[in-house]
Amino acid sequence: MDQIAYVNGSFVPLTEAKVSVLDRGFLFADGIYEVAAVLEGKLIDNASHLARLERSVGEIGLALPETVERIQEIQRELIARNHLVNGMVYLQATRGADSGRDFAFPKDVKPTLVMFTSVKDIVGAESAKTGIAVITVPDLRWVRRDIKSVALLAQVLAKQAAAEAGAGEAWMIEDGKVTEGGSSSAFILTKDDVLVTRQNSTAILPGCTRKAVVALAEERQLRVEERPFTVEEALAAKEAFVTSATVFVQAVVTIDGKPVANGKPGPMTDRLREIYIDFAKATAQ
Repeated sequence: MDQIAYVNGSFVPLTEAKVSVLDRGFLFADGIYEVAAVLEGKLIDNASHLARLERSVGEIGLALPETVERIQEIQRELIARNHLVNGMVYLQATRGADSGRDFAFPKDVKPTLVMFTSVKDIVGAESAKTGIAVITVPDLRWVRRDIKSVALLAQVLAKQAAAEAGAGEAWMIEDGKVTEGGSSSAFILTKDDVLVTRQNSTAILPGCTRKAVVALAEERQLRVEERPFTVEEALAAKEAFVTSATVFVQAVVTIDGKPVANGKPGPMTDRLREIYIDFAKATAQ
């Protein structure tokens, strides 16, 4: 059976889903995206993702073609039509297609809204048991990383470098400090049992899973410090991990080929993963 996608008001087979070659998302990366996880057929922490969507489109003056409530209805309809049990729903909104290619915002053009699903066993992923290797790369991105833009070339290059090195993620480095992963937020656990992750600013994307993990850690009286950290600090840490909607909480066991602690997932990372999965299942909608 063909997978079903949503394109500008219609549910269509994914193989037939199309937008104009003049769409500004294609020509200028003039658009915003979101990815929400699905567990047991339900959306995980979706209100946080939709709030971030609204913030991102607001930052670039892009009016969504549907209300957030309608977008959530479409997400659920896609889950149902695709019989999705575990995986993700991808959403992309662009400024739409004009009659030509001009840098300035076009007038009287309806934004494009595209959504589709993909299957992934996030909870049962083998890498959650073994941990992943990380490499470091220079952070080549623009200065408004807090906007979840579809302009992802720097991240593509970072993730490709990681793939070529046999690593699961790339940590991007700026001014000697880790900003974040190519598609994840970065954490370490210090020798003093303090969880450290970079504070939200225009330098990083405000991760929805990161936000939830920080809140869940603080609820359990764990010490959390929001500040930048270096690769040297990470290699000296008791544990390191990443968070995202597509991996939840995942241990980092090596950085640039050097082990973090004993080179295995640590107990705090494993426990935070369990706590997050419990939260996800309890709050799924």
